[in-house]
Amino acid sequence: MFRARLTRQVIDMTQSVFIDGAEGTTGLEIRERLSGRSEYEIIVLDDTCRKDTKARRAALKAADFAILCLPDAAAVDAAAMAGGDTRIIDASSAHRTADGWTYGFAEFRHGQRAAIAGASRVSNPGCYPTGFLALIAPLVAAGLLPADWPYTVNAVSGYSGGGKALIKRFQDDGDIAFRSYGLAMGHKHVPEMTRHAGLSHPPLFAPAVIDAMRGMIVEVPLPLAAMRAAGSVDDLRDCLSAQYRDAALVNVHEGQAPDELLIRKAAAPSDAMKLYLLPSTDGSQLRAIATLDNLCKGASGAAVQNLNIMAGVTETAGLRI
Repeated sequence: MFRARLTRQVIDMTQSVFIDGAEGTTGLEIRERLSGRSEYEIIVLDDTCRKDTKARRAALKAADFAILCLPDAAAVDAAAMAGGDTRIIDASSAHRTADGWTYGFAEFRHGQRAAIAGASRVSNPGCYPTGFLALIAPLVAAGLLPADWPYTVNAVSGYSGGGKALIKRFQDDGDIAFRSYGLAMGHKHVPEMTRHAGLSHPPLFAPAVIDAMRGMIVEVPLPLAAMRAAGSVDDLRDCLSAQYRDAALVNVHEGQAPDELLIRKAAAPSDAMKLYLLPSTDGSQLRAIATLDNLCKGASGAAVQNLNIMAGVTETAGLRI
């Protein structure tokens, strides 16, 4: 009976993908991106059994790749159900610092793309950590920023990052312009930032949500003159430029500093991320800023990019550059 309810959307290809949690915000975007792709075959559960444990287990085991778009506890259960033959990309935060899982941010560290390509378990990065790590991790690894500095992260995101409940709240309540949260500290992104940037202390993370569906600005203020053995602004910029020189999705801003950085309510989806190093006149202070789309490079786009790398197809296929 189960086999009659599990259908395969065959798209003339050889590698199958099951999206567990395909009805959530991230899952829907991933499924849309994969629809029509000749490289993949999408395994789809009938609506009557997509929450049935036996049906999900069978789909997880049948797939070459499973993408988990689930709450953390459910993602842990799904990874266990899949067994060892199915290669997994977990879009939850459950495994981002877990042993045995490869961190799915191909650009931020030398050798990471190759590690993802050969991995059986990949954890998709969080949206805020993607911006923070793109800026800070290469500079700490190069010894141009101290690992033991108490970093702060000021960030704003579109409300889609909070899932269906927060989307509904912002759309129903037209009077919310800005929502600061995580005020009790201990945000789940902090361990991810700390570990993958190689820091001695967790950064002080101050996230907020604004009245826009998508978009994200992540800023890390750097008082270079007060930091032990910090590199110059030119050193930092050269390091990031070298790190991302061949990256199709990550670009380091060159030239004159912008007067402002905006999140547009009507912005089109984009998987690109731009990095800015904006110094004071004397170079003693620096605002390091990443701009990205929290639903794209910060979620669904990163999952599709990781899938492409793992499947051995063109890395940017299905992405919006």
